[in-house]
Amino acid sequence: MELSRRHALAGAAALAASPFILNVPARAVAPLADKQAPGFYRYRVGDIQVNAISDGAGSFPLTDAYIANAKKDEINAALARAFLPKDRITTFYAPLVLNIGGKLVLIDTGNGQGAFASSKGNVGQFTTNMVAAGLDPKAIDTVVISHFHGDHVNGLLLADGTPAFPNAEVLVPAAEWKFWMDDAEMSRASGDRMTGLFKNNRRVFEAGLKKKVTPYEWDKDVVPGLLAVASIGHTPGHTSYVLSSGSDTLFVQSDVTNLPALFATNPDWHVMYDQDPAQAQATRHKVYDMLVAEKMRVQGFHYPFPANGFVEKDGNGYRLMPAPWSPVM
Repeated sequence: MELSRRHALAGAAALAASPFILNVPARAVAPLADKQAPGFYRYRVGDIQVNAISDGAGSFPLTDAYIANAKKDEINAALARAFLPKDRITTFYAPLVLNIGGKLVLIDTGNGQGAFASSKGNVGQFTTNMVAAGLDPKAIDTVVISHFHGDHVNGLLLADGTPAFPNAEVLVPAAEWKFWMDDAEMSRASGDRMTGLFKNNRRVFEAGLKKKVTPYEWDKDVVPGLLAVASIGHTPGHTSYVLSSGSDTLFVQSDVTNLPALFATNPDWHVMYDQDPAQAQATRHKVYDMLVAEKMRVQGFHYPFPANGFVEKDGNGYRLMPAPWSPVM
C-alpha cells in the first residue's frame, strides 16, 4: 500500500480529533533552550587527533557581485537543490586544532573575539568552543596560517588587541607574507575590499606578532606530519595541507572552495573572494580530481560543520559526501 500525502494528513487530523487525547493529563512546558551545545568534533588520522572547532556561521543576502559568472537565478537554483534558503548565503567557519606528536597545532584562527559582538554571536565563537573542548589557548604551541583573509587571521588577536595564543609561534606561507607585507603591492591595491585586507593584515601582524612570525615554504612539512601544498588563486599564497600518520591521510583544503553546495558542485563559478578567479578555478579542479582519484578524506574551512567528508565526481562538478559522525574516537 502506498502512503500518499493526503493519507498522511487525514491520519494526522483523525489523531488530533481522537477522544483519547483529551484524557492525557497536561504537563508543564519545558523552557526552550537558548543556545546550541559547544561546537567541536574529534576524529583521528592515524595517531593524530583532529579537533574541528566551530567559529560559528554568518549569513548575508545574496548579491549580484557574489559570483561574477553566474546569475542570481542559477545560484538560487543551486541553493534550492541543496535545500538552502533562497537569496541568502550562509558561510561556515571551522579552524582545526591538531594534537600531533605531543604538540597542539592550530590551523587558522577564525574571525576573532571582536567579531562576536558585531555579529550578535553568530561568529567569533572559536575560543569559547575551544575551551569547551578542553583546549587551553595558552597551550597552543604553533599556529599555522593558510592565507591572510580576516576569517583566518583575525583570531590571532583577542578583542583588546593582545595575542590570543601567547605561547605559540605563528607560521605563515612565505608567498602570502611577501605579497601582503609588500608596500608596493599595498600602494597598488584598489577597491574597498583589497585596501581593507592590506590594512587589516598590517594591523594583525604588527600588533605584537611580528617577532613570532616565521614564513614557511611549500612542499615541505610545516610541522612533522603536516605537508604544505600550494593551492593558489584564492590568494597569491593560499595553502592547503596533507596531514599524514602511518597509512592514514587527510587533505585540509582551506578555501579551495567556499560553500561546497555552490562551488564544489559548480567549480567554474568565480566567487568574489578569489583574488585570481581563473587560477582558483584551475586549482579547484586539480585538487578535487586528486581527492576523487585518491578517495582521500578532506576537511574544508567553509564546509558545514563538522566540515569533513569525501568527494565524488558529479557531472561537470563534484559532490561532497559528509563523513559519518562517530560517537567514539
